Amino acid sequence: MDEIQVALIEDHDLTRVGLRTALQQHGMKFVGEAANGTQGLQLLERSHPHVAIIDIGLPDIDGIELTRKFRQQSSAESADTRTRVLILTMHDSEEVVLAAFAAGADSYCTKEVHTSDLIVAVQETASGNCWIDPAIASIVLRKFRQQPAGADEEAMVQITAIEPEYRQILDTCPLTERELEILDLIVAGHSNAEIAEKLYVTVGTVKTHVRNILNKLCVSDRTQAAVRALRSGLVS
Repeated sequence: MDEIQVALIEDHDLTRVGLRTALQQHGMKFVGEAANGTQGLQLLERSHPHVAIIDIGLPDIDGIELTRKFRQQSSAESADTRTRVLILTMHDSEEVVLAAFAAGADSYCTKEVHTSDLIVAVQETASGNCWIDPAIASIVLRKFRQQPAGADEEAMVQITAIEPEYRQILDTCPLTERELEILDLIVAGHSNAEIAEKLYVTVGTVKTHVRNILNKLCVSDRTQAAVRALRSGLVS
């Protein structure tokens, strides 16, 4: 991607100016800005940027509802042309973070993030990856660990993804019980060697399972796997 096109939806004037300046200084194309959710939705429908940076605390409709409405209206877009949503806000509560991902957000940053990290977040989001502020990553992982004991195995193994292309992949190649077991150990913080020891298999076998998990979830690392599982309904 030669030039990342970014739209900004933020109600604080000084914040918008600062973000616009930072983005432009790093070679990104600023396609527009809006100070409320209604104008923001119109901006996204009109400009179709690579990344939409959205604040949650907007004066009319909040950023989560804006994200949900935009996702509903742009559901026919392909993965290649789909606008990615980066939430940028002061809110770091578990309820807000999980609601944002459930609404269709791709990445999440707090406003305390350093400018250099924000630029990386925008670049990663534009590339189709999920970027999570380290300050709230533990919320996603903690929620993912809360699998109810004794839950129906088939319900845990089968995943219904949000995006049609992911749903097709997962319908064809759902996670096996062993892969789900390894995924639980990954988000619990265990290394490949520790997983191998717990499951009485070789490290090479674990690496193969991990690679299969990432491929099936269409992600490149373990944190993204947790986010994809959360958004797809594997974790309620």
